[in-house]
Amino acid sequence: MFLRKLELQGFKSFADKISLDLSHGITAVVGPNGSGKSNITDALRWLLGEREARNLRGGKVEDLIFAGTKDRPRMGMAQASMYFDNSSGFFPVDYKEVSVSRRLSRDGESEILLNKSEIRLKDVIDFFAKSRMGARGLSIVSQGESDIFINSTPLERREMIEEILGLKEYQIKKAEAVRRLKNTGFNLEKANALIGELAPHLRMLKKQVSRYEGREEIAGELNELENRYYGSRLKKIKDALLKLQPALKDAEKELSKQEVVTKKLEAEITDVRNSGPETDEKIKVIQEKRKNSLDRKFNFQKDLNRLETRLELTQNLPDVKEVNLLAALKDVRNLAYASVEEGTLERLKDTVSKIVSLIDNLFSKGNDASGELKKSMAKLEADIKQTDKELKDLDIAEADSTKHIRQFNEKFKEIFIAFESERNKLIKLKDEKNSLVFESEKLDIKLKDLSVQILEIGRKASDFDVWSGVPLEDEEVAVRRMFRLRGELSAIGEIDQNTIKDYKETEERHTFLVDQVSDLEKAVTDLNKLIEDLDYKIRHEFNSAISHISEEFNKYINALFGGGKAKLTVEEEKDERVLDVEVEGLEVQANEKVESGVYIDVSFPRKRLKGLEVLSGGEKALVSIAALFALISVSPPPFLVLDEIDAPLDEINARRFGELLKNFSKKTQFLIVTHNRATMEAADVLYGVTMSADGTSQVLSIKLN
Repeated sequence: MFLRKLELQGFKSFADKISLDLSHGITAVVGPNGSGKSNITDALRWLLGEREARNLRGGKVEDLIFAGTKDRPRMGMAQASMYFDNSSGFFPVDYKEVSVSRRLSRDGESEILLNKSEIRLKDVIDFFAKSRMGARGLSIVSQGESDIFINSTPLERREMIEEILGLKEYQIKKAEAVRRLKNTGFNLEKANALIGELAPHLRMLKKQVSRYEGREEIAGELNELENRYYGSRLKKIKDALLKLQPALKDAEKELSKQEVVTKKLEAEITDVRNSGPETDEKIKVIQEKRKNSLDRKFNFQKDLNRLETRLELTQNLPDVKEVNLLAALKDVRNLAYASVEEGTLERLKDTVSKIVSLIDNLFSKGNDASGELKKSMAKLEADIKQTDKELKDLDIAEADSTKHIRQFNEKFKEIFIAFESERNKLIKLKDEKNSLVFESEKLDIKLKDLSVQILEIGRKASDFDVWSGVPLEDEEVAVRRMFRLRGELSAIGEIDQNTIKDYKETEERHTFLVDQVSDLEKAVTDLNKLIEDLDYKIRHEFNSAISHISEEFNKYINALFGGGKAKLTVEEEKDERVLDVEVEGLEVQANEKVESGVYIDVSFPRKRLKGLEVLSGGEKALVSIAALFALISVSPPPFLVLDEIDAPLDEINARRFGELLKNFSKKTQFLIVTHNRATMEAADVLYGVTMSADGTSQVLSIKLN
């Protein structure tokens, strides 16, 4: 048979070393409750790779080591070993016998040995997964888990089926591939980030090192451009200055001549202005005299009119009574109006007085006053004639003065026009000279600025005195080019060997990272392909087996329940599930797209079911047993460990269970922990476990056939 032997020492209640011969088809372990029977099951689960103490009925890993009793001291180490016959080559190793051992000490040290060579926990899990065995699932059904298949979730049922079918090996590989893919993605991201950090520095170093190689060429090109640019500009400015000198001298000469002519005319204007008549004052005096004469004449005329009126009134006095008084009053009114027009108060008073006298005389006097009036009138007429003569003389004097002024103005205008013409010539010559001076000063400033620019680039203006090359076609382009070349030379600086060394090291690092990224990208592609292939293999093999398993399940339900029907169904695909597997000794959760889970549909004769939860404990155990044997009929594992799964069964079903064990023991070894007599009868060997007086478990064996 496949599984030959189990050895324990210091494991839980087995303080002394024991050895169980398991080379029979059915090995049964019996004994009273609390004797330590199930510790054998825990030891096998531990050897198959279980790492959680709670799954080994302990609070912590240290609980696996014999804790001691009042008669026996505690032990410092627990050890378990199982031995396999590998003459058929079942295990992929070059050994006829394969042993797996596991040790644990109280100081926390742990080791796993395969044929006395230390291996990792991951290696143990992989090793047994390839043989359709594992610490979890249906390879070992612990005490109280007889209905495990019924009570498990659809996903857990699927995992149990996958383990029996030997698909856990692929699930582990897939989980490891997912882990590696995640790590590879992280490393790829890290490598790309490092490349991103190195790339700018490498480009800068590469550019600097490459510029070292062309530094002389750049310096030569810059020197040639500077010679042509500054040489041509200096020559152009100096040539322009030389050309300006004769023009400036001619302008100064013409300006001097014109200043003499202009000054001479300016002196003549002064002389003419000084020799001019005082005509303006004289005319003003004449005009003032004319005004006074006209005023006197006006006054004489008014007095004459008044006397004429009086004379007329005096001569017509005898007929006063006959005269229309209104007409007389009209004449008086006219006299008054004439007086008012003169405008002075004294004159008005005098006139009023005269009017009153006139009226009085009109009635009281006769023609006595007419003679005096005529004398006065004659005098006024003589005064008017004299005034007219004065006005005529004044007109003649004013005409003479005006004529003299006109002659003076014509002469002054003639001289002034000549002066303005010459003065405009002088201004024009000054402007021409100033323009030449300004141009010369501007060229001098340009020359100084250019000399400063030449000093700023580390050269001297005298370096270009003998330049006679070809001028540049486009100076603006040349300036930009020189600026760029100076920048390049400045960036290059002096050749630095440390920079060259840094460049080589950075380039090697960059090349290494680029190659690493390429390898990582290929690894990502390969891992994705591997995951895809593993997914396909798992799905394909699972789907190929599930219908056969369902048929077998139906057959065993019918046999165990004396009728009825059963089938296993798989839900449609959902987005993902979380697969718990162990990789590198650690539990890894891997997301994958798979069928959601396996569902159980059963019907019994003469009993209508509304759900699995309404089944009794015995019925649940039988359904789970039917499922177990359906699985191993399709894919028989090397051995199974069943801890009291027959406890809920009655005698009839226990015997049926025993018959099934016998039938399947030809392909699968069974280690049964039981209290059931029918199961014991089906066993080839019985091991009795008892609790000795010192509190340790002891084993007795009975071979039944």
